[in-house]
Amino acid sequence: MSDFDLRYWSHKAADWTADYHDSLNDRPVRSQVKPGDISKQIDMSPPEQGQEMEDIFSDFEKIIPEGMTHWQHPRFFAYFPSNASPASIVAEQLASAMSTQGMLWQTSPAATELEVMMVDWLRQALGLPEEFKGTFQDTASTSTLCAILTMREKALNWKGNEEGLFGQPPLRIYASGRTHSSIDKALWIAGLGQNNLVKIPTDESFAMKSDDLRAAIKQDREAGMTPAGVVICIGGTSIGACDNAREICAIAKEEGLYTHVDAAWAGSAMICPEYRYLWEGVEEADSIVFNPHKWLGVSLECSAHFVKDPATLVRTMAIQPEYLKTYGQDGIINFSEWSVTLGRRFRALKVWFMMRAYGLEGLRQRIRNHVTWTQDLAERLRSEPDFEITTEPVLSLFSFRFNPGNGADLDELNLRLVNTINDDGRIYLTQSNHDGIFVIRFVAGHFDMEAKEMDVAFDTITQIARQI
Repeated sequence: MSDFDLRYWSHKAADWTADYHDSLNDRPVRSQVKPGDISKQIDMSPPEQGQEMEDIFSDFEKIIPEGMTHWQHPRFFAYFPSNASPASIVAEQLASAMSTQGMLWQTSPAATELEVMMVDWLRQALGLPEEFKGTFQDTASTSTLCAILTMREKALNWKGNEEGLFGQPPLRIYASGRTHSSIDKALWIAGLGQNNLVKIPTDESFAMKSDDLRAAIKQDREAGMTPAGVVICIGGTSIGACDNAREICAIAKEEGLYTHVDAAWAGSAMICPEYRYLWEGVEEADSIVFNPHKWLGVSLECSAHFVKDPATLVRTMAIQPEYLKTYGQDGIINFSEWSVTLGRRFRALKVWFMMRAYGLEGLRQRIRNHVTWTQDLAERLRSEPDFEITTEPVLSLFSFRFNPGNGADLDELNLRLVNTINDDGRIYLTQSNHDGIFVIRFVAGHFDMEAKEMDVAFDTITQIARQI
């Protein structure tokens, strides 16, 4: 492709992007295709010769958007948001154009130094102490894996990477039953085993019971096991559960355990001082993760991983063959030594663009709107005689179910309800299992959504519920 072609098609793609965002309100939120509908439109074998961009772009427009669930839709109320603000999109285009590999300082000094600065901008925005440093991982799953690996190495006196886990007493990690499945997977990958993730019961506010945590640690030590760390949940995926960070960190410190805070979704809201009560005491933790790509408008992938003592993370993750050494430069940071992957994308650029384009106050107002509008919607549903709020709003997340009081199987009825709502296309919701009952989750967080979208949500939910 010539330079002229690149310029032309880049403009074409930019125009398509703007048109796409302008047209989202007219599209069903969730893709309405059936399994196999997309693949049968794709050639069975790759072409031997290059094809015209006109044909390629035409096929893209004809095939792909119809098969996409539109995460940028203002009525996407499922999972957690995956935003891509316009400023972030532009930055991602520029980063893609340079296609840098930021594994070492010398492979792109600007990528490394901007990352140092942007992590610190976010630290300041969240109100964290200066001692926290950090890096951008791809997702919270990777950030949490790094934390679990650090727990493992610290508990083994840094011998696990060299000697393996053979012959070692089982290492135990503690978390509440409200934590994300990425914690479980991290134990798989770290070689610790699912059975060594100890799920601590939660109290009536869905927070980890501190007395039960103490008892579990004591019991494991007496059984010859090695307690290694605690994962603290702030804003759990299912219902927004929050542990008492200060209380859990105090226990962990007494026991010599590493603490990691999983605030992947809720952490973004901590740019608003009035919501920080949800993670009070977080400054006592050893590491924290939150995802700017969930609620702050930064496009995927961008997970902020803060660590109080970077040396523990580097000692766990760094490997330095000769070809990765940098000579003659003292005090530099090579972020590949802070993460699992060697290859690193230029994630800091979109954070820089996003924070400058909207400012902290612009971002705070969006989050405050989402929280207020969600609480209002919960109250509107609560006032309906045939709806129940099954868990109260935590920030912009709550759960509910339809209960017409006619003796129907409520799990089956609400499964039909959420499926019918999603087939309708006006909004998109997901379900969860809360304490043994089937519930429907609602979470708001689209970057540019307006209050009127909540009216559509209320009308869609109540109308369809009474039709099924």
